[in-house]
Amino acid sequence: MATVHLLIKGRVQGVFFRATAKDVADRLGVKGWIKNTPDDEVEAIASGSDDAVQQFIKWCHQGPPKALVTNVVVSKKEEATFKDFSVMRG
Repeated sequence: MATVHLLIKGRVQGVFFRATAKDVADRLGVKGWIKNTPDDEVEAIASGSDDAVQQFIKWCHQGPPKALVTNVVVSKKEEATFKDFSVMRG
């Protein structure tokens, strides 16, 4: 089980990044949360199998069609348990 913190930079707000990320996370079985930050970035915690989390990170580097991701900062976190993957209000 892996848990990571992601900070996604670029044109990532107003492009359905959070909603699409939730769909991707649900399909992969990744749990955690995602939210917009005041700095026009998107922040997420993702927890799941190593493979699922790596696939989620890979998707975050691309994002939905209207996004323009310039950087994804990934840091490992202590393993955490979440009930589901939720979109939080920033």
